[in-house]
Amino acid sequence: MRIIGITGSSGAGKTTICNILEEKYLAHIIDADKVAKRLTKKGNMYLNSIVEYFGVGILDNAGELKRKELASMIYEDEEKRNALNNLTFTYVVKEIKENINNLQDKELIVIDAPLLYESNLDKVCDIVIGVIAKEEDKINRICKRDNITEEMARKRLNIQLSDNYIKDRADYIIVNNGNLEELENEIKKIYTEY
Repeated sequence: MRIIGITGSSGAGKTTICNILEEKYLAHIIDADKVAKRLTKKGNMYLNSIVEYFGVGILDNAGELKRKELASMIYEDEEKRNALNNLTFTYVVKEIKENINNLQDKELIVIDAPLLYESNLDKVCDIVIGVIAKEEDKINRICKRDNITEEMARKRLNIQLSDNYIKDRADYIIVNNGNLEELENEIKKIYTEY
């Protein structure tokens, strides 16, 4: 079993890289954002802990998490952002590690995590691939994907690790300029070397 970590800021193109690894190299993808979403469903301890810290106002009438409201709260307040990150690292990282333990028969596991370094998940990876892109490309992708304003997209990027931080730490860097063929060639090169 080999484990590859994929990280990069929002809009860099981590999902595109993961899709290629899944389709062409039969990788099993563990998407940290999807794990977090699943764990914030009603009745889960992670959601209960979020409510305990942020208050019941963070829930809608059906008792589900108001994601956009929580997002705007943490963009504005570092203390709240750190509190949410600590909860995330407690519950989501534990779940990801359990998933890995249950996937011992898989040849290649990929962890897609924007907070790979902050959560110390890079320590369970054999290699880390950092995905970077031009700022404007990232903003356009975020706005289109999440249906948010450019201002919100910039706020999101401002609280995330810089491309330079990722370049200094990742084993490999993929620059995503939107050319799928180039991305596939880069991944093939890394996969062959790895």
